[in-house]
Amino acid sequence: MEASGGVVTPGTDVRQKEKEREEARAAEGRGPRRNWLRPVLMWLAVVAIIIFCLFPFYWLINVSLKTGTDLSQSDLFPPSPTLDNYDSIFKNGDFTSALRNSVIVTSITTVLALIVGSFAAYALARLRFPHKFLLLAVILSISTFPPIAIAAPIFKLWTDIGLYDTYAGLIIPYLTFALPLAIYILTSFFKEIPKSLEEAALVDGATYFQAFRKVVLPLAAPGLVTAGLLTAFFVWNEFLLAQTLTSSPKAFTVPVSVANFTGSQKFEIPLGTISAASVVITVPLVAAVIIFQKRIVAGLTAGAVKG
Repeated sequence: MEASGGVVTPGTDVRQKEKEREEARAAEGRGPRRNWLRPVLMWLAVVAIIIFCLFPFYWLINVSLKTGTDLSQSDLFPPSPTLDNYDSIFKNGDFTSALRNSVIVTSITTVLALIVGSFAAYALARLRFPHKFLLLAVILSISTFPPIAIAAPIFKLWTDIGLYDTYAGLIIPYLTFALPLAIYILTSFFKEIPKSLEEAALVDGATYFQAFRKVVLPLAAPGLVTAGLLTAFFVWNEFLLAQTLTSSPKAFTVPVSVANFTGSQKFEIPLGTISAASVVITVPLVAAVIIFQKRIVAGLTAGAVKG
């Protein structure tokens, strides 16, 4: 039957339904392609970002495995890989001494920052007093001071009072820059811990310090790990103050020791040994981030989401 006088006949209705089915099949045909293409593009982007981030570290390892004329070539893979550069730096007494100095200074600064920072952050999170936010902002602003602005005054002061070229002469200014960030991170984390847990501990007979040590600190572990790692990274990598406030291998940290590497000949840049030393001092940081990545994220995002 055909349409007549503007009336839709059964034949027209059948053709309309067949057209709709064809359009549906065409849409279904396009759907899988789109669903297949999106994850592929996403993974390509992820791979590109990973390569972009890791390639410099790979190139560092590549150069550290080269010696002699191979160092002047830009081969993607070392033609004759060797561990001679690593053997050379560990036979260098100044470098091993600098490693020990960096471990000592980093450990002491991190422990002091966590101890002092946890008490200060707990007070800011729990006590009520006027202009608390302003005080926290002032504390945090200290970490934004450029180290170059205070390097010369500290050098003169340390020289006068006998702290130049000592561990204490490095730990004090490092603590000045690391402590504000530790306080800020821990304050945000302590605010997320319910106060009722401490009150329950007090009811059970615990002192305020016991409630803080046995209840609050274990719950704040992600924040402590984050603050500790960020402090350790800053101290381990810092160069300007270490170069300014030390003058002998007995107090040199690793970055200063690496900067003082010399070649076997005059004007020769020891790329191989510098690269090997850079790999050695970078591996612990990368390993720490991989091991504690979940706690770092939890500590950095504490207080970011409400409700």
